[in-house]
Amino acid sequence: MVYAIVRAGGRQEKVSVGDLVTLDRVTGKAGSSFQLPALLLVDGDKVTSAADDLAKVAVTAEIIENLRGPKIVIQKFKNKTGYKKRQGHRSELTRVKITGIK
Repeated sequence: MVYAIVRAGGRQEKVSVGDLVTLDRVTGKAGSSFQLPALLLVDGDKVTSAADDLAKVAVTAEIIENLRGPKIVIQKFKNKTGYKKRQGHRSELTRVKITGIK
């Protein structure tokens, strides 16, 4: 089993070939490919975490679609003062498919 830990959008994701992963918005159109920086590579019993070896590792991904996350409602309320505030937010996301770990 070959998998890698990659840095994606300020977080770390465990990915292997063929996985569908939802990340923060990545620039590009559907069908375009890009590379993710690897932080750790596991190839069977062999674990690679040295920076020199990881510089040679390429984790490629293909953009499937751009989408938006669920609506988050933020409400603030202070009792007896008449202060109410309501705000909404939806995250910009991208669904990608991991195509290769080399």
